[in-house]
Amino acid sequence: MQKKISMLLLAPIFLASGCEWLGIRDRSNDYLLEEETALITVPDGLKYDLTEDIFIIPGDDQNKLIPFDYEVPRPNPASVNTFEQVVKIQSFEDRRWILVNLPPSEIWPRVRGLLSRNGIPSYRVDAAKGMIDTAWINLKSDEEKLHRFRIFVVPGIGVNSSEVSTLHDQEEFGADSSSPWPLASDSDDRGKEFLELVANDLAAASDFSQVSLLAQNIGGEPKVNQVFVDVDQPYIEIMLSYQRSWASVNYSLSRGGFSVLDKNRSEGFFLVDFKTENLVNEGFLSRWLNFNSKGSKPRISYKVTVKQLHKKVHVSITNLDGSYLDIPDTTRLLAILRSNLS
Repeated sequence: MQKKISMLLLAPIFLASGCEWLGIRDRSNDYLLEEETALITVPDGLKYDLTEDIFIIPGDDQNKLIPFDYEVPRPNPASVNTFEQVVKIQSFEDRRWILVNLPPSEIWPRVRGLLSRNGIPSYRVDAAKGMIDTAWINLKSDEEKLHRFRIFVVPGIGVNSSEVSTLHDQEEFGADSSSPWPLASDSDDRGKEFLELVANDLAAASDFSQVSLLAQNIGGEPKVNQVFVDVDQPYIEIMLSYQRSWASVNYSLSRGGFSVLDKNRSEGFFLVDFKTENLVNEGFLSRWLNFNSKGSKPRISYKVTVKQLHKKVHVSITNLDGSYLDIPDTTRLLAILRSNLS
């Protein structure tokens, strides 16, 4: 009995000593002794951009502060795509792409893995542009020609979303393999088939936990910005064509509490209703006292303007007569509209 008690008393001591009891030095605190190393000196003739820091620290311009005091509003309604994985093929005019409600940093390694698993070699990779060029390959369905594909992974118009598009090129055997890429796919059917292959692979993925740190800014800058600093009235800035921006705003205004009453594309405006319950900060007591009220919630009408300015499109919201709203209300309504752009 005494022997058992002794072993029980000694066991915590052995466990507490950990690896040191086995003769292995504990290195858990070694990081405290590390010193900062000097920057890598790149020899002449080599590029420095490959050795830049992989963790991007945003500048001060990202700290958007509203220059007045106001009551903190209630949280915005969640986007319709917030709680589900969305992978779908969309098309507009003569363009076709895959929409995924995940950022490019998660989609990029997945696309690279798809090419690797299918034995499709990559000839050129440009992460800054979000572009992957495959080498020339043979297709079983067409053994008379060589084929290659260019894949783009860029930020989508939605919040934390990506757009994946493809371009197909084909040449006869023995032709010049260094020929330039066409502006449009040589075969729309081949391009569509390859796009569907990528879409099916992304849709089948149940876990997108793999993230590329090098791809944090992949595909360029975001296509949509919400501007409300140093301006008289907040607005949304979209870096797309007017036609695509109009279609996206039209889609968003049918969600998140908005409903379209009228619209005029040539004049560039929507007349919309919005449920005031999303803007009113009701307390518990007021909700409890009015729980028997069967009347419909009041709705307020607004005018949403879509205006082309150079290569950008500005989206703003005002009262029906064109007068400005309070800035907190404008900011909140634009945030809801922004969250459902697609």
